[in-house]
Amino acid sequence: MTPEEIAALFTRSEGDYLFARWTRPIVPVVFGVEDATLSTLKGALRAITGLAGHPMEETDPEQGANLMIFFFRDWEELNAVPDLGRLVEGLDGLTARLAAEDATQYRHFRFEETGAIRACFVFIRMDESLSDLPAETIALSLAAQVILLWSDRAFRDRSPLARAGEAVILRPEIGTLIRAAYDPVMPVVAHDPSHALRLAARLGAA
Repeated sequence: MTPEEIAALFTRSEGDYLFARWTRPIVPVVFGVEDATLSTLKGALRAITGLAGHPMEETDPEQGANLMIFFFRDWEELNAVPDLGRLVEGLDGLTARLAAEDATQYRHFRFEETGAIRACFVFIRMDESLSDLPAETIALSLAAQVILLWSDRAFRDRSPLARAGEAVILRPEIGTLIRAAYDPVMPVVAHDPSHALRLAARLGAA
C-alpha cells in the first residue's frame, strides 16, 4: 500500500487525519445473537486481536466490557435499551438519523485522555442483505473495523475482506496494516498525515 492509500483510510470526511488504537485489553459483550453466533464473533475478534498482538480479556476493571455489540432489526429498538442513552450521547437523534438513512451499521467510539480508544459501541441492523451473509463474514468484517479508528469512509467502496476460493478472508494488505499499526514503536494516536509514511515504512519492513 502507498502512503496515500494508507492516509485515505484514516482521513475523515471533514478532511482531518485521525488515527487511534486500543491500549487497554478488548473486552467484548454481544447482544441479540444466539450462542453459536456469539462464539463465531468472539473467534473473529480473537483472530484480529491476535494479528495485532493485542490482548482480549473477560473483563475490564473499570467498565466491565468496553466493546459492546448490538444486533437488532429496527433502529428504534436501541432507544429501549436501559442506560444506553447515558453511554451514547444523543442516542434518540442518532437512531432517528440512521433510520432515515436506512443505515445497517454504526460504530460509536469513546476515548482515553490520551486519545487512545477506550470503548466502542457497534450497532448492526440485520436487514435482508445482511441476513443473507454468513455469520463468519459479518464477524470478521466487524472485528477488522473495531481494532483501529478507521476513517468514516475507509471501507465505503471496498470491504476489508476478500474472497479466497470458497472462503472469505481479511485482505492481506489490511491485515499487514493492522499489525504495523500495533507495532510498539508506532504512536497510539496520530493527527498528522506523516503518520501514514511511517506506517508505509513498517509495511515494507513486514
